[in-house]
Amino acid sequence: MYPPGLSAATWRKSSYSGGNNGACVELARVGDVGAVRDSKCPSGAVLVFRQPELAGFLNAIKTGQLTG
Repeated sequence: MYPPGLSAATWRKSSYSGGNNGACVELARVGDVGAVRDSKCPSGAVLVFRQPELAGFLNAIKTGQLTG
């Protein structure tokens, strides 16, 4: 279930996105939540976080803590 307003949210692509045929993530903020989705499947699954959790998630990505 999406939070209210997410369907009308303005999504922005990651600044780290390259020209990989649209292969990137997008971020939107709606009220007190942030959402992350795959740009190749905008109607697919969305990760929704409260602001503190979103900040932690993005920091973990930036610092390489989530590399496989």
